[in-house]
Amino acid sequence: MNHNQRMIYVCSDAVGETAEAVARATKRQFSSEEIQIKRYGHIQTDEEIRQILTEVEETGGIVAYTLVQPELRDTMKQESIKRDLRAVDVMGPMMQAYIDTYNDAPKQKPGLRQELDEEYFKRIEAIEFAVKYDDGKDVRGLMKAEVLLIGVSRTSKTPLSIFLAHKGIKVANLPILPDTNPPAELFQPAERLTIGLTMKPENLLQIRKERLKSLGLPDKAKYASFEQIEKELATAEKIMDRLDCQVIDVSDKSIEETAGIIRKYLSKS
Repeated sequence: MNHNQRMIYVCSDAVGETAEAVARATKRQFSSEEIQIKRYGHIQTDEEIRQILTEVEETGGIVAYTLVQPELRDTMKQESIKRDLRAVDVMGPMMQAYIDTYNDAPKQKPGLRQELDEEYFKRIEAIEFAVKYDDGKDVRGLMKAEVLLIGVSRTSKTPLSIFLAHKGIKVANLPILPDTNPPAELFQPAERLTIGLTMKPENLLQIRKERLKSLGLPDKAKYASFEQIEKELATAEKIMDRLDCQVIDVSDKSIEETAGIIRKYLSKS
């Protein structure tokens, strides 16, 4: 273990998505690249908690947990106090506030949000849709999508599509390619929300250079030239103007922020 490594342990008697989301949101607030998140899900016994906390003691990490079962939550609390470890109960205070306010009792059933209900299947269908109609692979998706994302290369179309798909939204995305006319389907009437994604040229330049570097290619390629980027953005702007669609500058926005804006547009449409 790197001594400079900072550890956040995510513990849950379900999958642990909620606590991990909080841990990742926390991580983004700090500049250190040495923060690692390690997740332990489906915890069922006190002994598992003790084993995890032993590891936490060794690494000097902290714990974020969502344990619905009261006995497991008590064990985590008591053991962390005994070992002088930082353990944050992500869900407990909110549940207690609800109990105190509405005099109600929780179901105490872990992983309720993972049940195979209608919402779950809708999310799976949306993810499959996003993969099938990613990057303009099949233009039929343009007519079937709830949301269509368009933009030049490296404006976060694919990760944004997948993120929205996890919210149950069917998203297709189409790249605006240099010297290539977009498909006719883009301009045909359809019941969808079309969103144009754009970015400041200097930001896009840096991202493309890093992309080429990660592929082991020289960063002097035309793809990562300022002139080429300005040309592509100008072409994309003309297409977006023609479509009269909403345009979002993603230069300084996270995927979550952009997705939030799109969902607001979607709710008004």
